[in-house]
Parts: sequence; C-alpha cells; structure tokens
Amino acid sequence: MSHLRLILHGKAAGREPVRQAVQEIRAEGHRVEVRVTWEAGDTVRFAGEAAADGVDTVVAGGGDGTLNEVVRGVLEESESPRCSVGLLPLGTANDFAHGCGIPVDDPAAALRLAAESRPQPIDLGTVTGRVFVNVASGGLGTKLTVETPPQMKDVLGGASYLITGLRRFGDIQPVTGRFRGPDFSWEGGFWAMAAGNGRQAGGGVPLCPEARLDDGLLDLAVMPKLPDEERVAKLSALLKEGLPALEREVVYRQLPWVEVEVPSRLHVNLDGEPIRQDRLRFEVREHWLPFHLPDPVESR
Repeated sequence: MSHLRLILHGKAAGREPVRQAVQEIRAEGHRVEVRVTWEAGDTVRFAGEAAADGVDTVVAGGGDGTLNEVVRGVLEESESPRCSVGLLPLGTANDFAHGCGIPVDDPAAALRLAAESRPQPIDLGTVTGRVFVNVASGGLGTKLTVETPPQMKDVLGGASYLITGLRRFGDIQPVTGRFRGPDFSWEGGFWAMAAGNGRQAGGGVPLCPEARLDDGLLDLAVMPKLPDEERVAKLSALLKEGLPALEREVVYRQLPWVEVEVPSRLHVNLDGEPIRQDRLRFEVREHWLPFHLPDPVESR
C-alpha cells in the first residue's frame, strides 16, 4: 500500500468530493495524509517536509501553480527527487492534467492513480534556474493570466482567459526579441511565445501541440507580429484553437535549450507564476521527475 502526502490548496479544503475521495482511497488501504495551505510558501515547505519524511508520493491538490510549487519543494530537499509526484487537479483550467489525461472530474480516480500506478520519469523545464512542469509562456498568454480577475476564473473557469483576451486585443502590443538555440536563430516582433514541456496552457489552448514529456526537448513556439488588419482574427483563432490554427505563421522548433533576449523585461508565466526578465535561458532536465500518469509517458 502507498504512503501519500496530499498538499491541498486552501480553497479546495472544504470541497465534499475531495473529502470523499480521501476517505475512499484510505478505505482501500492506502495511507493518505493531508496538509492544507494557509499562506504563501506553505506548498513548497510542505512538499519539502514530505520528501524529507520519506513518503512514497507527494500529491499536489490544486492547479498548475500548486503542482509547480510541490515540485519545487520536492527538489529543494534534494537535487535528485527522493519521492514521486502526483496531481489531484483542482485548479481553474487544469491544463497539465488535461494535456496528459489525468482525471479532472473524478478526485478519487486521480488520487487512486497517484497511489497505485508506477511513476514514470518525465522531463522538467527550467528558466534561469526556476523549474516549470507544463509550459512557460510570454507575451499575450502571460498578460491574460495576470489580468483575468479571480472572480471570473471562479465562475467561468478556462473560458475566462479567452474572454479577457478578446476584451484586451486593442491594448496588447508586440515585443521585439531575439531567439537563439542549437542550429536555430530568429529575431523580430512577436505577440506571444511558449516553451513547452507539456502541450497546453491558458485554459485549454494547445500552445505546444507536439510536446512530449520524455523526449529531452522543449517545444518552442513563437507567434510573430501580424499585420494590423489580421490581428483580431488571428489572435482569436489562437485563443480558441491554439497553434494549429496558425500553423503557417508560427515559428516552431524542438530544442534542448533556447535563449531569449528582449530590449525591456518580458513577462513570462511559469505554470501560472509570473516572472519578468530581459534575458532568459530555457533548458530541459531530461527524465528528472518520477510522476504518476495514466498511460505510458511515450504516448504523452
């Protein structure tokens, strides 16, 4: 039987389906301990403590941001993780869970997956030393995440990002930047960029549709500046359908690392957590994190 430590986002602690799921998995013989976050820093600290205590699996109970903090906590305790990580998706959009098939509407199934499946080694992305599990995005995607009101997220979920994007088209300005990687160089104005370990972000938008969690590569997608008369139609298509809708315009590469330089600091979103820098280096840590997935990682 497995020993799980569930790090539960405070907003989700009172949800009855979550309580029932914990009771159900305990009744099946697994040991499930729960820690509920109260203030900033709790998730990272609780995850580090769990790794130090020797639990089998630390489960992130929240969205992509909570998952990011759990992974950071596990890695802070040791450069090489001593426990596996699972996910109980309870966020607004649950992009990582949707992208790799973790049950989103069945908390017991998600917890059971973490308790009973064999962990598989997946890659992690890094930006100047900070890790991300799913997608790091800059430009349009980051603005939408930061500017979407929390109340709208609570009511509309992932669709709230699309609504915010449609309302803010007139205010969004392109960024001028230089991208450099192995046998790759591109420079110019762009509306949005993404470096993906996972496939989707921003409420279900497939920004990196060809990304795999175990290939030792990040999928770089850059949406160049478009003529003004095409901007609304093209950005609407991006938000609704993702990069496949703009295949001809988008610069897409798969690289082990890429460096980005912009004249003024670029807002970048790491699994929902914003940073702002003018020089960034995206890299991949190959097969770094034991993670519980519903299918062989090769299919993800």
